[in-house]
Amino acid sequence: MTEIEFRAAVDIDLRAADGDDGTFEGLACRYGVVDSYGTTFHSRVFRKGLKGSYAMLFMHSPMQPVGTFTADERDEGLYISGRYDDTAAGRDARTMARSGSAPELSVGFVRTDLPSWEKLAEMGDDERREVLENIKGARLVEVSQITARMAAVPGSKLKTVRSALGALYEDIEAPAPPSLDEQAATEQQRQAAKAQRLDQRRRRAALLRLTGVS
Repeated sequence: MTEIEFRAAVDIDLRAADGDDGTFEGLACRYGVVDSYGTTFHSRVFRKGLKGSYAMLFMHSPMQPVGTFTADERDEGLYISGRYDDTAAGRDARTMARSGSAPELSVGFVRTDLPSWEKLAEMGDDERREVLENIKGARLVEVSQITARMAAVPGSKLKTVRSALGALYEDIEAPAPPSLDEQAATEQQRQAAKAQRLDQRRRRAALLRLTGVS
């Protein structure tokens, strides 16, 4: 269970500096609010592993970095500060942040607080829902600047220094993640295929020994 997940936010209060230094700062994720996936980030969720610099991407594309930032946790959420790259992509991202065409942020993360799918499947519905909907431990991978109306977490929106961007953008309907049963079935199929391959190897090795073939 190490797949990367993404959550976008509105009213993020990210500020792009007025000067020529290309700096920005703000909250990348707010704690204690329910997002459109039905999940909630809890205080200090990223407490493990916030070290060094991270890439600021555009639309979660690893092929399109636009800057770097450092992050630390505060009571209200994950705070970031950084600088846009002095590249065409970095300058474009800064321009779009200030104009309002790409004024929102989204975090890419890996959850570290989940048990195995087998243990989740053994839980009752209420217990399982409680675990899945409350994110209490995660590893930050990156933060992305995204286009308007792509937000999922209420309470965070990108703002410029000169003037706050006015109206909140409506959340889009988030794609439904695979159900627990679907994920469990996929894992069972993978394990069954692995067991079948191992059994075939054992049978082949036994046959070779019986026939004396080396």
